[in-house]
Amino acid sequence: MDNATEARLREMIDRHDIYQVMLRYGRGLDRVDVELTRSCYWDDAIEDHGHFVGTPDDFIAWAHGVTLRFKSTTHAIMNHSCELDGDDAHTETYYLFTGVAEQAPHLMSTGRYVDHFQKRNGEWRIANRVTVIDGGYAVSDFSDGAAPSPYLPGEHPASYDRNDVSYQRPVRPRPVPPK
Repeated sequence: MDNATEARLREMIDRHDIYQVMLRYGRGLDRVDVELTRSCYWDDAIEDHGHFVGTPDDFIAWAHGVTLRFKSTTHAIMNHSCELDGDDAHTETYYLFTGVAEQAPHLMSTGRYVDHFQKRNGEWRIANRVTVIDGGYAVSDFSDGAAPSPYLPGEHPASYDRNDVSYQRPVRPRPVPPK
């Protein structure tokens, strides 16, 4: 095998491994699986997610608390772009979140995970994340044709230019507030 082919294969494997972290993340949140969700982050990562900024452990406790308010949740992982730079990667992954409550309103949110991944000891994990909430909706019931009620996006509004957080290299989450 020539060097160019070997380099392409390494790149494909790295991209695959990073995408697998994203899928593991969605499953971990939807199954309230602390160990699975935690396996997606390096210990020193910062999660900047809507109104939450903090460590992976604090985020997971917060996120799982939110999940348990619903009868069921789905984190759909969609469009995914990945720029590799040695042992660093910069990714943008679109998501669609639904939370079905016992009684309406239900929740639907769309947005993007903007991540700085790092490969340490041969393993890719999230080093820092900024979640861009592009839209969120309280939904009474889709079956009756009712339109969802919009609510305001999170702390990182989308921008149609290079001011969008997805262009930061590496992404810079807000500082973790003191406890």
